Amino acid sequence: MGIHPLELSAKVLKSGVADEPLNRVTNEISELADNLAIVESFSHSAVFDTGDGLMCFDASGAGSGKNVVASIRSWRTERISHLVYTHGHADHIGGSFAFAADATDRQNTKPLVIGHENVNARIDRYTRTNDWNIRINQRQFGGISSDMGLQIGENLQRFLPRSTMRPDQTFRDTHSLNCGSTTVELHHARGETDDHLWAWLPEKKWLFSGDFVIWNYPNAGNPQKVQRYAFEWSQALRRMIDQGPELLIPAHGLPIAGKKEIATVLDDIATSLESLVGQVLEMMNAGETLDTIIHTVKVPQNILSKPYMRPLYDEPEFVVRNIWRLYGGWWDGAASRLKPAPDGQVATELARLSGGAENLMRRALELMTIGEIRLACHLADFAGWAAPDDPAIHADRATIYEQRRKSELSLMSKGIFKAAAQDSQAIADK
Repeated sequence: MGIHPLELSAKVLKSGVADEPLNRVTNEISELADNLAIVESFSHSAVFDTGDGLMCFDASGAGSGKNVVASIRSWRTERISHLVYTHGHADHIGGSFAFAADATDRQNTKPLVIGHENVNARIDRYTRTNDWNIRINQRQFGGISSDMGLQIGENLQRFLPRSTMRPDQTFRDTHSLNCGSTTVELHHARGETDDHLWAWLPEKKWLFSGDFVIWNYPNAGNPQKVQRYAFEWSQALRRMIDQGPELLIPAHGLPIAGKKEIATVLDDIATSLESLVGQVLEMMNAGETLDTIIHTVKVPQNILSKPYMRPLYDEPEFVVRNIWRLYGGWWDGAASRLKPAPDGQVATELARLSGGAENLMRRALELMTIGEIRLACHLADFAGWAAPDDPAIHADRATIYEQRRKSELSLMSKGIFKAAAQDSQAIADK
């Protein structure tokens, strides 16, 4: 057992230094307060012993659900009476089959599953786009080697197990229930998803924040996933601050103790999102293109250096794109890209004008060596599209994208650039 999550959290927040993993995937359980524990996994499962059964917040993913339940059972043997989904992402509900199996094994009734009304629609969408979701998650997590990536990839045939439990009870805006002698309030807010909730226990002053807090820069821009809601995310954080929480339990990262500490973290996240939205909308209203906005709007480095704001998963540039998409649609403002010619056709013409795909690639390699890696990738793509079967061209393209992967911080960038390198390497190996 490593350092206790609250001890690690306090240490990191006090020092501002994060020199060890903060999103731990150990499947170990730690008690946070009387009758409250957390299993650190992908995602976490928080467990509250209500005195009349266990209330669990999130079920973790398909690859970790069984281990999560086993850890819960090492702490308490009471019936799991409630399972609350903070939202319907696969790493939060995919392990629910293990909670159902636990009830069967113990001859208990299955937990009452509670979630926002949009969770069922999400599960239906995942069924319709099963293969697509498997593919993009493999790409998203393929740029690193870690336990997290392995767990995401374990269930390759089904993005969600068929036995994933659907919510038995849903709500639209707010829902309140009494568990034992404790009131549990569930509040809907759009943020990373349109089916998200956060839970507040007023007598305990406990806040279960789901993915509104992930100890990384907010996942409000994911380039391969559906729309996210940066401004509404910030407003949800403001409402959380107003409650005065004294213990925050997120679904990723570390729990946080202390009213002041929690308010500071929530305010920093909210302020950064509000700043991005404000800057983007100001430039949109001034008639600027997406290209100009992307290369102008920035988050200060002193904010990105905070241990709970580092762009190691998502990153602000992607959030800017999602803000544009929400308020301005998908067209980026460049007339030629409204109804573009095929990439291969454009690339072939550029190769003809430059003297061949080899010249494009030669210049791409030169740009890479002088640190102009973004521009190098454009030319490498054009060369690859102009010569789709040329092993030498694609060997160089693989080299450029591998270098690009190494230069990036966010997991999402690393995964996509690694996939590009692998695609070209496969052609080169032929």
